Amino acid sequence: MNKKDLIETVAATHEISKAEAERIVGTIFSTIAKGIKKDGEVALFGFGSFKLKKRAARNGRNPQTGATVKIKASKSVGFKPATALKASL
Repeated sequence: MNKKDLIETVAATHEISKAEAERIVGTIFSTIAKGIKKDGEVALFGFGSFKLKKRAARNGRNPQTGATVKIKASKSVGFKPATALKASL
């Protein structure tokens, strides 16, 4: 399922327009993103938690040339599913 499918499912389930469903889904996604940025974690009971992960700078290697390349520190988001979600799969 992708974002388009999610929007269509929300629209059909709640008998609203796709435009309204798109605004709702967009609001949910942006709220989760803001929560991760502000607090470093968003936990949704029964679904799972999104957590900010920080990766340290490190040295890598270009596989074609073998040259050493410096990889900058970065941030990523991890997702850990709730026990209830894992059990339902």
